[in-house]
Amino acid sequence: MASISNNEIKKVKSLQQKKFRDETGLFIVEGEKMVEEALRSPFKVENIYKKDEIGDEAMKRITALASPSPVLAVVRKPSDIYVDEAEDLSSLLSSGGLFLALDTIRDPGNLGTILRIADWFGVDAVLAAKDTVDVFNPKVVQATMGAVFRVKMHYVDLPSVSEIILDKGGKVYGTFLDGRNMYSTSLDTGLEKPVMIVIGNESEGISPAMEKLVSDRLYIPPYPADDPGSESLNAAVATAITVAEFRRRTY
Repeated sequence: MASISNNEIKKVKSLQQKKFRDETGLFIVEGEKMVEEALRSPFKVENIYKKDEIGDEAMKRITALASPSPVLAVVRKPSDIYVDEAEDLSSLLSSGGLFLALDTIRDPGNLGTILRIADWFGVDAVLAAKDTVDVFNPKVVQATMGAVFRVKMHYVDLPSVSEIILDKGGKVYGTFLDGRNMYSTSLDTGLEKPVMIVIGNESEGISPAMEKLVSDRLYIPPYPADDPGSESLNAAVATAITVAEFRRRTY
């Protein structure tokens, strides 16, 4: 049986914390399917630990899961996850495309589900405010079910991105209670110019700074229209409904 040193165990376990993920540029991936996804992706897999090689006790010490999976990989983060320069931001939006803007999504499960939605509907990139939860948080990675390796995601200054899109003649959409019914409104789908859908924070919604830059306010109507049950929709659910409608318009 292969051995793993205490120092190595501490290093792997430390990657459960953002501070050490940022310092090392590494994150962890757990589960056979997820590790296979990592190996097939352009991401660089630095190391793989298997329970039947290092033992059950060692695996329990490095896992972020309640029950250790049979395999855990340490993977290097992409170098372009943070985009700050205006020129780089503009090149991201150089042509048409459908983009998601995450205005401070905090819940790891929501972010993971949103990436799965972006993967399913072929969103060109997910652009997140810099205080959005870390996409390489183990809970986020697990919730993506592999989408983290396929969806382009960048942490950016969202107001700057919105201004670039508007300058290019594109649209910035957001959902509000006083918006126009999404199903009876004309929508640009990003075929010619960039289009961005803003998804607000789970409790606060779209921030005032981003609301000022929304060019088109949309509303997801309940049924029946005059008797909504819940006060609002979960962020990931609202994302799925909205992106599905935009993609439906392209068929």
